[in-house]
Amino acid sequence: MKKIAIAILGFFLTFSVLAHDWPHENISEAVFALSVEDRVPIDIIEELDNSLGKIYFFTNIRNLKGEYITHRWIYDDKVMADVRFEIRGPRWRIWSSKNLWHTWIGEWRVQVLLDDATVLFEKTFNYKHQEITENE
Repeated sequence: MKKIAIAILGFFLTFSVLAHDWPHENISEAVFALSVEDRVPIDIIEELDNSLGKIYFFTNIRNLKGEYITHRWIYDDKVMADVRFEIRGPRWRIWSSKNLWHTWIGEWRVQVLLDDATVLFEKTFNYKHQEITENE
């Protein structure tokens, strides 16, 4: 009986530690990626050069079933896009994408918002000029 109690306690402590590694209590993952396949972000990135014109923002939403979440894309303090999602389960993976014009260089932000405009989380990435090597 003592071993079972210790195992259960260990499970809850492990889950508690894992939950604290989440970017937000309702977001277990929030990343930029070059693509999303089978509801999984592929090629996770922190910055992008302007030779590539599309980026994805992926979030794994937890315990917000019945709520609506918006990905708000912001550049130069201007809202460039709002993408709204209905959360239909206790774990719901959502992603939006943005086609970036090659001149929109600089810092971009994506906010994860509730319907009442509460910001749950915000993440940034740098869109930079393509570096040209001497061989090109």
